[in-house]
Amino acid sequence: MAYTELIKNFNRVRAYMRDFYVYGFKSREEYTQKSARSYDDERRRVESWLGEYMQFRQTAEGKNVFLSIDSRAVFHNPLFSAWKAKSFTDGEITLHFVLLDILQSAKAPLSLNEIMEQIDQTLSGFSLPRTFDVSTVRKKLKEYMQEGMIVGEKRGKTLYYQPSAFQQEAAEELLHFFCEVAPCGVIGSFLLDRSNCTKQYFSFKHHYITGTMDSEVLCVLFQAMRQKNSVSMKMAQQKKNAPEPFQIVPLKIMLSVQNGRQYVMAYNAKYKRITSYRLDHIESVQIDEPCPHFDALQAKLQCMLPHMWGVSTQGRSDSRMEHVEFVIRYGKEEGHIPKRLEREKRCGTVTHLDRYTSKFEADVYDASEMIPWIRTFLCRITEIHFSEPQLEEQFREDIRQMYRLYGLEDGEKDDIS
Repeated sequence: MAYTELIKNFNRVRAYMRDFYVYGFKSREEYTQKSARSYDDERRRVESWLGEYMQFRQTAEGKNVFLSIDSRAVFHNPLFSAWKAKSFTDGEITLHFVLLDILQSAKAPLSLNEIMEQIDQTLSGFSLPRTFDVSTVRKKLKEYMQEGMIVGEKRGKTLYYQPSAFQQEAAEELLHFFCEVAPCGVIGSFLLDRSNCTKQYFSFKHHYITGTMDSEVLCVLFQAMRQKNSVSMKMAQQKKNAPEPFQIVPLKIMLSVQNGRQYVMAYNAKYKRITSYRLDHIESVQIDEPCPHFDALQAKLQCMLPHMWGVSTQGRSDSRMEHVEFVIRYGKEEGHIPKRLEREKRCGTVTHLDRYTSKFEADVYDASEMIPWIRTFLCRITEIHFSEPQLEEQFREDIRQMYRLYGLEDGEKDDIS
């Protein structure tokens, strides 16, 4: 029988799901942060949601359980199911349906006292009727107002409640696309659950699904940016004796189209600089007070973006910018090479020196971010220069090691100047 216990706090399984899906190499004995019993409980929970995708391999260290998901073969992100497993008490689920039933059936908005009378009347028909105090119902109504499920109208000193006029007007194909591509796409998945659509509209060659595990953190960051507030943030890998959660001002969310990683660009007042934080490294976020300089900080980031190759805003040296340039030579049948250079240049510039030679130049904050991309042109690079000497020497040493590996010790002198 499948283990189907629901969860109260998503963070309890977030780390386990990441270890299963992203890494998939830890055995039961290697989970030292929690007890072996905790590991078994979380594994059973994940298995109850994603059993068809779970596999294992036997190694000398033990049995390693992992998730194996071919993102090209699934139409919808299977990790969404974890968000739909939230636990609730008997009282919570009873009050939820009773409240919605009373408000939907009412011909006019109801006050809190009128709602309390109808709750008592509705539940009195049960052999063991449950009772709710006014404070509990008021808090639940306030929560549903914040969620947009109901609306309140003040008449004098009395607040009257009625259901919100929510309508799912978005085309189904838009929801299918939104939930798989957009940040916090799990919201679209919840909306799709309310429809009876069974048609599948999209499949993806590159489908980055692990970001959904960080949707709660991402949602809070979006709220803070909309309200122009600072936040208190705690990192997942923070040590037990580390300082309390530190404060930042979130300014922009950036997503990598190469690996699907999500980052928040934020101002850190302690270091007085704008930097990036990976969302999957953030454990929790809490909205703080408004930031009076939010617009100025966001404008500053906007000015920095034209010189950011990725998300790094600081290089190896104290100089503000690092210059990179290289020349590539391609053959008569390789017209796709200059086209690719133009397409992938980002903040750089491309100059076509002749029919078969092109030059790339860029001024960026951190040139080391460009190294993996530059390496894809290695066979065609004839000349390369970095303004940062250490970075250039490291790049050339990597080339020399590659030549030595293939027995071409003298090749680097002939090929790259």
